[in-house]
Amino acid sequence: MDEAPQGERVVRKQQHVPVLLDEALEYLNVRPGGVYVDATLGLAGHSSQIAKRLGAKGRLICFDRDPQAMEAAKARLEEVRAEIGSEMPEVVFEPRAFSEASSLIKPGSLDGLLADFGVSSLQLDEAYRGFSFRSDGPLDMRMDTRSGETAEQVVNQEDENELADLIYEFGEERRSRRIARAIVRARPITTTAELARVVSAAAPSMKGDKIHPATRTFQALRIRVNDELGEIRTLLKSAPSLLKPGGRLVLISFHSLEDRLVKDAFREAGRDKVFEVLTKKPVVAGEQEEMRNPRARSAKMRAAEKIK
Repeated sequence: MDEAPQGERVVRKQQHVPVLLDEALEYLNVRPGGVYVDATLGLAGHSSQIAKRLGAKGRLICFDRDPQAMEAAKARLEEVRAEIGSEMPEVVFEPRAFSEASSLIKPGSLDGLLADFGVSSLQLDEAYRGFSFRSDGPLDMRMDTRSGETAEQVVNQEDENELADLIYEFGEERRSRRIARAIVRARPITTTAELARVVSAAAPSMKGDKIHPATRTFQALRIRVNDELGEIRTLLKSAPSLLKPGGRLVLISFHSLEDRLVKDAFREAGRDKVFEVLTKKPVVAGEQEEMRNPRARSAKMRAAEKIK
């Protein structure tokens, strides 16, 4: 098991490639001296470039509930500070979920807000975090490792019907009943590899499948453990009040559940004359970016501007 040593976890230096970086910066329309939020700081791939455009009078507010990600991002932004010196904007770190933004940020104060939903490279690449079945690790999946229910608790404590429902709803997995039955029979399940084997045996790959048979089940558990869709709904509800007239909201999704929430919220806000939607269709990665960064293949970006 590729697990970090006991005691303090060591954050390895990550080779992080931010998704749709140029497109996000274009639609965010970063103005020197402005106030911007990166709601999903991650490893600061987007934030490091926003900081370079803000200038000394600018302000960048960074949210992330993952303490390991926050640690790595601070180090990355210190590198930016060393690079641009006195032109570094004020950076405020908020080690909490972005759903709390409305209680921390003055209404009508933001020039832009960016969110890159889903799981980060750091979370996927560290086996002990339990997000991926590519290497064996404990079934954790919490973005905030300081509190909350783990995926292991969900897998081993939920009844069969509840498991089937969450795998179907959050994983869009048609064979959820079969998978839930197999999970219950195989309990206790404590590692990512064990769970992947159980799911693969119960619902093996079908002809034409391009993803591992356990992918949707892992997605469903991760969404449930972190209340990801609830977090997005809260952000979508509060963002219009936080932005200045003319402020930009730029959101990057990685699966249909996320994108559907954003699309529906933008449609409603456009109809109510709150936002002008800037992306008639979602912006997706080009061929070169997909080759350079496979994670970008599923990314969809939508942007809107608060009506003046």
